[in-house]
Amino acid sequence: MAIGWLTALKVIPWSDVIEATPGIVKGARKIFNRGQQADVPAPAAPGAPAPDRVALLETALAQLHEQQQASAQLIETLAEQNARIVEAVQILRVRTRLLMVVSGVLALLLAAAVLWGVR
Repeated sequence: MAIGWLTALKVIPWSDVIEATPGIVKGARKIFNRGQQADVPAPAAPGAPAPDRVALLETALAQLHEQQQASAQLIETLAEQNARIVEAVQILRVRTRLLMVVSGVLALLLAAAVLWGVR
């Protein structure tokens, strides 16, 4: 049985999500900054492999480093977008509550006007 969107949104502890968002953004920035730091090449070990193989390994290592930096940047971007989404959802929750209160008051005023108009 599928849970409706409204039910799912009510179940989510938004206050916990909002509190955790700055930590997520900080963690993503740390990962990004770690990926930005240059890796120091390890000294050649005795009995090192053939020069062609070393060149291939260095190329593969450089590609992995670039991929790590791209992944870290993506994670940071996603964390920042998540923070903006959480802020927008919080604003929408407040607006929804306000609209419900205003609608309730208007419904009571309309009911009172109908009752007073009937008498």
